[in-house]
Amino acid sequence: MKFYMKQKVFSWVDKFSIYDEYENEAYWVEGEVFSIGKKLDLFDSNNQHKAHIHQKVFSFMPRYFININGEDVAEVVKKFTLFSHQFNVTGYDWNVEGDFLAHEYEIFRGDYLIATISKEWFSWGDTYSIDIVDGVDPVPIISVVLIIDAILAQSNSGIHISFNI
Repeated sequence: MKFYMKQKVFSWVDKFSIYDEYENEAYWVEGEVFSIGKKLDLFDSNNQHKAHIHQKVFSFMPRYFININGEDVAEVVKKFTLFSHQFNVTGYDWNVEGDFLAHEYEIFRGDYLIATISKEWFSWGDTYSIDIVDGVDPVPIISVVLIIDAILAQSNSGIHISFNI
């Protein structure tokens, strides 16, 4: 399955549209305006809530949770490194590897590649191509991509604790 995630540029909150390979809107994402820490909600094309993403605000390293059906099912933590970005996804036992500065990375379950992510360099708003292996649920993969985008945006701005007001 292939998806394309595009960030809406002129918005008070974080907003993304996620399209399938046939250019149909499959999912959409909206952030909360008044919140302590970043919070995002993922909906499908039928407006059914699929996931809630929330940041643990006071944490040494950036830490986010993926909540599906009212339960935290995974935690994404940026590892402490000096010159690179590395992420662990506990709950799904995934590793995220690649060149985050070049916006090219992959998600593995053990040695098995389950998704490839690439960010377009010259686009109006952040635009990602997400290629997911058939049979893998796209909701947690898209959630991880949203979290990594948030962490990298915060690290590029020098802000490590997010207060969205």
